[in-house]
Amino acid sequence: MKETTKILHSIPVDELTGAISTPIYQTSTFVQEAPGVNKGFDYARSNNPTRKVLEDLISTLESGKNGFAFASGLAAIDSVLKLLKSGDEIIAVDDIYGGAFRLFTHIYQKFGIHVKYIDTTEAENVAEAITPNTKLIWLESPLNPTLKISDIETIAKIAKANNVLLCVDNTFASPAAQKPIELGADIVIHSATKYLAGHSDLIAGLVVTNSIELGEKIKFIQNASEAILSPFDSWLVIRGIETLSLRVKQHSENAQIIASFCCHKTLSKMCITQD
Repeated sequence: MKETTKILHSIPVDELTGAISTPIYQTSTFVQEAPGVNKGFDYARSNNPTRKVLEDLISTLESGKNGFAFASGLAAIDSVLKLLKSGDEIIAVDDIYGGAFRLFTHIYQKFGIHVKYIDTTEAENVAEAITPNTKLIWLESPLNPTLKISDIETIAKIAKANNVLLCVDNTFASPAAQKPIELGADIVIHSATKYLAGHSDLIAGLVVTNSIELGEKIKFIQNASEAILSPFDSWLVIRGIETLSLRVKQHSENAQIIASFCCHKTLSKMCITQD
């Protein structure tokens, strides 16, 4: 099954009405048959039907076990960092996204979480940087905005050998081009604001885990911290994902044309210089 077909078939038809478009359940609470007896939804902080469709969708597309939708990409990042405790260490890519750097360095370091920034384009740098306190490796690949690439599969093997979690920010590649969990990552995060939503009309973040156990921890953090994505914005991201593969394909074709043009111009200048 092609990725575009997989995306469309991963969006369920509404069981109540048969609607092909996911309904926007704009509600804060749900009627219960009795205390604790409900249809899987009791309060919108904990669960919402529209948000759940998005969370299940991104989990499927990233080959994960659980998905979680947050109010921003940084809220998604923040939920992952809350898995750590004082004294733990993060190894992070050196050209990390500025918002993540601000969160790591100016917020979490003052709570006793040490961050070590290294060049992860060479996997051996990661292996050499790991200490007994290292609990999380943080990659962006391709990196925002320098587009540097890290070997996710090799670094995942290093992480597992040292009992360290690997989180990959897959915002720039998207699941249309890369699936880090299939390469061995434990957690994938997205700023859904960008390619997933695709229309510059919302801010959103997503987290996907490779195990039910890890997903339960993120779910607890999501419910406790409440940085959830609204039903309407959840619907907008679902709508955007429906055209993800088509957009990424066109982005790639355009980029190839530009790269070929620039390469041709560079070669022409080299030939003129040599002459």
